[in-house]
Amino acid sequence: MAADDSLVALARAWAASDPDPQTRQATLDLIEAGDAAALRECFGARLEFGTAGLRGALGPGPNRMNRALVRKVAAGLAAYLLEQVPQAREQGVVIAFDARRGSTDFAEDSAVIFADHGIKVFLFDRTIPTPRLAHAVVHLGACAGVMVTASHNPPSDNGYKVYWSDGAQIIPPHDHGISAAIDRLQGFDPREIGDLAAHRIGGLIRLPPDEVTRDYFQRVQALRVHQTQPLRIVYSAMHGVGGASVRRALSEAGYVDLHEVSEQAEPDGSFPTVAFPNPEEPGAMDLALALAEELEADLVLANDPDGDRVAVAVPDPDGGYRSLTGNEVGCLLAEDLLRYGPSEGGERLVATTVVSSRLLARIAAAHGARYAETLTGFKWIASAAITHDARGGRFVLGFEEALGYSAGDVARDKDGVSAILLLADLAAHAKAHGTSLLGRLGELWAAHGVHVTAQQSIKMPGLDGRERISAAMDRLRASPPRELCGHPVHSFTDVMRGEHHDLASGVVTGVDLPPSDVLCWKLGDGSRLVARPSGTEPKIKFYAEVCEVFEPSNTLASNALRAHARLGPLVDALLAAAGLP
Repeated sequence: MAADDSLVALARAWAASDPDPQTRQATLDLIEAGDAAALRECFGARLEFGTAGLRGALGPGPNRMNRALVRKVAAGLAAYLLEQVPQAREQGVVIAFDARRGSTDFAEDSAVIFADHGIKVFLFDRTIPTPRLAHAVVHLGACAGVMVTASHNPPSDNGYKVYWSDGAQIIPPHDHGISAAIDRLQGFDPREIGDLAAHRIGGLIRLPPDEVTRDYFQRVQALRVHQTQPLRIVYSAMHGVGGASVRRALSEAGYVDLHEVSEQAEPDGSFPTVAFPNPEEPGAMDLALALAEELEADLVLANDPDGDRVAVAVPDPDGGYRSLTGNEVGCLLAEDLLRYGPSEGGERLVATTVVSSRLLARIAAAHGARYAETLTGFKWIASAAITHDARGGRFVLGFEEALGYSAGDVARDKDGVSAILLLADLAAHAKAHGTSLLGRLGELWAAHGVHVTAQQSIKMPGLDGRERISAAMDRLRASPPRELCGHPVHSFTDVMRGEHHDLASGVVTGVDLPPSDVLCWKLGDGSRLVARPSGTEPKIKFYAEVCEVFEPSNTLASNALRAHARLGPLVDALLAAAGLP
């Protein structure tokens, strides 16, 4: 099929103003080849802000991550800040970056453009984990922050996370406002920007003071509720930027028996030892688990590439190591911090998302703490925490099932550094008292029921995939199933429309969540299912949770197996209702 003339014209115009010779030539090559599909993918849309900012594959055009797009986004963000924040120039912006391809260029280009607008910039000169950027924004009193990272996405991707002055990722109306400000740019030429060295000499671009780093690690240590006990830890940075910070946090706490996966210790955006740099993916933890077997480690920990998530594995009584789910880790941390942490300082809050385990609600009730449930995306948990603290309460912990945890107010985002220290303390405390993390999980199940969860993602890349995802959600919305696996659906919630349907009574009530493309079903047996498109990857995701009575005469594993047997069929039934394989 021949390339559309309008796309070709758009691509030629893009190439003419592209400051990067590599992506400029890539555009010209697509035009020369007449590759209609590739031109449509690169130039048929523009990357939009999702649950974690801007993220996509590297390449030419407005629908790819490249220097031309990033410069335009930075110019739009700068204009928006000057419109919205009276003291934006004086407060400044903080910028940090990971080790992915293009990250340094994207960070430095952004710094120059903010400085071109007269906005002071604190630019880190080395890679740091995402939570340290979130902390720095608040500590420095900046009006915004930018973290250049694609987190755990494939090596071909990069991204641009934007933070507001409260240290949390942007939420409405700022995401829409920034997008509109980008669209309103007139006469902006991404080739014509200032000089980095000149702005540094002039003082508009500067390093963050050393006090920022000291304060972060002091605040991380202050989160602890246990004293250090002997513990053998295996850790992987997954070729990411968390290693140095994790080493410092554990060392300052007195953990000396730390063994790193050497092949994955240094930042490397090509991620040579993993097919997909996400510790949730099969095989990503193999090197760490092999080292743990060799050393008989008590605890296995891994960050994702930007250091905001943590994967956990522990010795299995039946042999080998068992990976804990994000829901299990989050609930274990919440129980530990609520049980052993301070109870004064205002009403305590724990929070999670609509796709995460409801076990947290039962833990909160048992400790007299407040529980909040938010949309997916950690920015919503951060927003709930900030609001609660502003009213005189105290945020204890938030987590999402995708391995993200945040304790206290150190960073208003997922923090894989502080979470690792708290997990080491929890595992060491359990070991010193003759049990383990699995033993503590069994205690939670005995008290509140066996809660097991599953998630299934279906990748649908490209513009065609986006249309298929929309069609699947439309089908579920138009004809929501009334029963699944023989169990009647008691209620159906459409968060986009703000409607909660009680199917038994026929009563429709409102939903106390911002509009989002999320559908939820609750079954008569207490099970829950959720469907939603990913906000950061070309996927549609399905979640399920069931709860069973804990049988004390059975092992932890057999209790889990009994509950897990119900999960697969439920997810399959929902997939069928969506018209998906």
